[in-house]
Amino acid sequence: MDGTPGADREIAGAAAQALALRVREELALRRMSRQGLADLARISISTLEKALSGRRPFTLASVIRIEDALGLRLREGPAPSAAARSEASAPDSLGAYSRPAVRWLEGAYLTLRPSFGDAHAVYAYRTDILWSDDASRLVFVERERLDAPYSQSGEVAAPHQSGHLYLVTNRHGQHRLITVGRPTIDGAMYGVLSTLLAGPGSQLTPIAAPIAFVRETDWSAAPLGRVRSGDAAYAACRERLDRVKGEGFALFR
Repeated sequence: MDGTPGADREIAGAAAQALALRVREELALRRMSRQGLADLARISISTLEKALSGRRPFTLASVIRIEDALGLRLREGPAPSAAARSEASAPDSLGAYSRPAVRWLEGAYLTLRPSFGDAHAVYAYRTDILWSDDASRLVFVERERLDAPYSQSGEVAAPHQSGHLYLVTNRHGQHRLITVGRPTIDGAMYGVLSTLLAGPGSQLTPIAAPIAFVRETDWSAAPLGRVRSGDAAYAACRERLDRVKGEGFALFR
């Protein structure tokens, strides 16, 4: 963002108050912590806290980062018309899809994968997939993770050729990739997570694991966090993960 023209321009006064109110509303709506937003936006929690409290003006660079993390536009200005939004399409590098073609993918998903810290547990958190008008593409944001600093956000590729979706995180050249098949009849998606496992000190080890995305509507009942074998939701979560290999959504050699 440092190369954005006027990136150090400050937003103060009534505009800053409106921005702060909108951000606070989004945090409450998404049940997202300020620390979680700061981590996703790659700004310091101190900077965010001071801007939200009015003790410091927003900079354009910070607002752009927050918009990218939330997947929506916060700044005032003429919004694109409905016709322009419907005609916009993602870049060819993501599959050149239009919003009407992928609207059915938008929503909140309960995300399940093995717990890297407990071999017998399932790790559950929330992933929102939504359309970004500003970027003209699907984006995703992870929420409700126990390890909030490691929450990911990024872009969604949906090429017609493979019939798969790719949730791609690229932070300063460091990639994480999730590859899942198109949604099943109940809206769930199954596939593989490829990332780096944090070990002692600065050790990072490549790791691949099954992952499942399940449509969720009642988040008050969602089994978030580390789900262990004695928990009521464990059997259902484990059954979802076992489908990845058992039903041929992915192969592990």
